[in-house]
Amino acid sequence: MTTDPNFVKLSRQLRKNQTPWEKKLWMHLKGSKFYGYKFKRQTVIGSFIYDFSCFEKKLLIELDGSQHTNDEIKHKDQAKEDFARKLGYQILRFYNYDIANNLEGVLEKIELTINR
Repeated sequence: MTTDPNFVKLSRQLRKNQTPWEKKLWMHLKGSKFYGYKFKRQTVIGSFIYDFSCFEKKLLIELDGSQHTNDEIKHKDQAKEDFARKLGYQILRFYNYDIANNLEGVLEKIELTINR
């Protein structure tokens, strides 16, 4: 599977312009700090960009704002999840609200998923 250079460029831009919620979660995941697992930000897989990835555990994490309650965006999110699942990835999806108000719960869910 070849990676489209445009997606790589966009991925780099997204890393430079993280949302506050991405920054908050990244502080816990970066540098193999999270139980020794290496996470990456804005990972390109096929024609999709996923917020966070842990290739060792085949785990993808998506953070969603309120716009993800829109039916059209939900449909795109589902296609993105279906694509990743076909490649053997597991997807965790959290709302920005969860990162802001229940970060410990989010981290616990990630921990439980990677330590299965």
